[in-house]
Amino acid sequence: MPENTLVINCGSSSLKFAVYDTANNTCLLKGVAEPLGSHAPTLKWTKEGDTQKIELPKGADLEYALHSISNKLLADTPIQSIGHRVVHGAEKFKASAVIDDEMIAQVEACNHLAPLHNPANLTGIRIAKKVFGDIPHVGVFDTAFHQSIPKEAYLYPLPYEFYEELGVRRYGFHGTSHRYIYLQAAERLGKPVEETAILSAHLGNGSSATAAEGGKSMDTTMGLTPLEGLVMGTRCGDIDPSIHGFLCREKGFTIEEVESILNKKSGLLGISGLSNDMRELTAAAEQGNDRAQLALDILVFRLAKSLAALRTSLSHCDAIVFTGGIGEHNPWLREAVLKRLSFLGTEVDLIANESHGVDTNGRISTESSRVAAYVIPTDEELMIAKETSDTLRNA
Repeated sequence: MPENTLVINCGSSSLKFAVYDTANNTCLLKGVAEPLGSHAPTLKWTKEGDTQKIELPKGADLEYALHSISNKLLADTPIQSIGHRVVHGAEKFKASAVIDDEMIAQVEACNHLAPLHNPANLTGIRIAKKVFGDIPHVGVFDTAFHQSIPKEAYLYPLPYEFYEELGVRRYGFHGTSHRYIYLQAAERLGKPVEETAILSAHLGNGSSATAAEGGKSMDTTMGLTPLEGLVMGTRCGDIDPSIHGFLCREKGFTIEEVESILNKKSGLLGISGLSNDMRELTAAAEQGNDRAQLALDILVFRLAKSLAALRTSLSHCDAIVFTGGIGEHNPWLREAVLKRLSFLGTEVDLIANESHGVDTNGRISTESSRVAAYVIPTDEELMIAKETSDTLRNA
């Protein structure tokens, strides 16, 4: 019997969705509606290899988009459950949870920790419950996988009352992706999840790296917010916190202006002055653009440095895994990072790396490497679907 799960990921002006038959992990439908509320929103989807796109009415909102999906795309595809991506669950949610009024209230209490994401996620939940009626809904949290991180790794060395009163600590994100990659890597290694220790790098416009052992996250690079950690497309990652005050004093910025600069004008874009797109930066560097090359070099250095630091959280290391748009498609970056980490016992297979491990089940390291390296495409939607089914089965 099919166990069809609709996966919903709501942003402030977009709706990403997918339908999976979790009985056999098959994707039946995947699409996006964007930019909602604008003068020209569209609905685009792929089903059975066929991609279609239609224009939605001017100003069409999330409710209109969900009704369109329900009436047009799911008319012949019965849905048994709905899984929602929720960015922040703070310490309240260590696992996915069935959505009810109490759960919604608890997520609302986390809104101050993710003001750009949680309200949009909650809007999607409320409207989906209205559109789809009595179908059970489950919230799957980006932060849940990292709730196993020990206290010495997640606490900031600040006055302890900031943690007690405000919840100021490192939470980590991309947890759904890192968990999926961890399970996939264990399968490729041919070892039980409980016996594996893996470093994973989710690299896209937003990036993070995680150390996981025994099926649990032990440390990760993102913190209270997704700004901490690696150099990203437009985010700075780790910097001296005194830079905030320095820029306010020297440039007359408000704290809000500094936060905007660090989130939207820094990272690869800020260093290069050109773009946050790795493809554009790589092409520019090949043409002799020094700042584009510098941006790439800083990205590689910071990523290798972070992965090396994360290794201290593990008793041993079986593999280093790259995923996300950049991690899956940029062989130059993978080779450069792994060469810096050669002391861990990884040797790059140049041919396999160039072909993204397509013919080697994702493996891009030599057979003699003490620590394997893999490219594994992430599938957060599938992970959300599986989490939804498992949560309802165990409820």
